Amino acid sequence: MDAAAQDSMPNSATAPARALPTGQILHWLSIAAVHILLVLVWQFGVRFTGVSPLVLPAPTDILATLSGPHYAWAYNSWVTAIEILGGYLLSVVGGVVLAMIFSWSRLLMLGVFPLLVTLNMIPKVALGPVVIVWFSYGIGTNMLIVFSLCFFPILLTTLRGMREVEPDLLDLVRSLKGSRWAMFRTIQLPGSLPYIFSGMKVAAILAVAGAVVGEFIASEHGLAYLMIQVQASLDTPAMFMAVLLLTLIGIALYLAVLLLERLFVPKDARK
Repeated sequence: MDAAAQDSMPNSATAPARALPTGQILHWLSIAAVHILLVLVWQFGVRFTGVSPLVLPAPTDILATLSGPHYAWAYNSWVTAIEILGGYLLSVVGGVVLAMIFSWSRLLMLGVFPLLVTLNMIPKVALGPVVIVWFSYGIGTNMLIVFSLCFFPILLTTLRGMREVEPDLLDLVRSLKGSRWAMFRTIQLPGSLPYIFSGMKVAAILAVAGAVVGEFIASEHGLAYLMIQVQASLDTPAMFMAVLLLTLIGIALYLAVLLLERLFVPKDARK
């Protein structure tokens, strides 16, 4: 009887652990099924209705453009990905560091933060030509435009996270003669991680838009630049392919943020 009870205990204990991965698999399978269904409806809907490829090309026509060497899909995708990732990482580092500085100095918070709010209200499309006049064309300029879009959400959420830290914990570090850096590293940063990742997820979406804005305004390479080139020849399938690749880059960045969040933030603390 005891042996039977002992045999049944591991099964009951591991049942929830087994159920969770199954639920996750079903979740991702349902997401994939919805996307596949959309593509199938798109494909057969275009074929049966006879819509012109200039208006709405079929998915197979879009994928066929990948074989065109004159598009240089790999190179242009790489350029856009570098712009997105570079500007995004710069905004993450800059937002967290500036939030740390604001948490240390109330004077800077009162004097500089309202100015940052005002600057953030400037339309980035209007700011783009000015940035290009200052820094000319290139990947670095587009990184700055991505940075300008992504920076403020990360700064704002990080500041909120630092304000949510328990004051008793901060008083404990002060009573132990801990430095501001020790307070930030051991209390404020871990406590604000859920908020930081919330801002990072919002910024991941904005990063793609920033790269597109930069390449639309003035660029010599990249997926958005390529869209402008093929638009002149009414190459709609290639325009859709560029949009698809931009979307895939954005999804990859967003999934990478989700993965990092799972690694560094406890499940109960995720927002």
